[in-house]
Amino acid sequence: LLGGLYNNMALTEAALKRYKEARAHFESALAKMKLAPGGELEQAITWLNIANVAENEHGLEQGEAEIFDCLDRAWDLLDGPGFNRDGYYAFVCEKCAPTFAYYGYFAAEQELKKRAEEIYNR
Repeated sequence: LLGGLYNNMALTEAALKRYKEARAHFESALAKMKLAPGGELEQAITWLNIANVAENEHGLEQGEAEIFDCLDRAWDLLDGPGFNRDGYYAFVCEKCAPTFAYYGYFAAEQELKKRAEEIYNR
């Protein structure tokens, strides 16, 4: 819960264009989420939020390396074996898929949508 609070604070700071403060809150969120059992999904969401901040702060071209690093980290967490592939996992897949598509990771988008649909159809 504390990690989620830090994440929400970071999103508020980012909306106010206070990127340094947003990044600090995202780092705090990630640190807390790493300690929580099953925190991988929340970490993935946070990495995608950081990618969006990198774009807003630096633009797509200058932020490209950081954006792609964040997307890769998020994908590794979403694709890992460390959690149940349950309804919450499906929800997170649906939530994350559009961000992957926005940055051109269309295969990841389709895979996340497929996973969510398979879970919902069970």
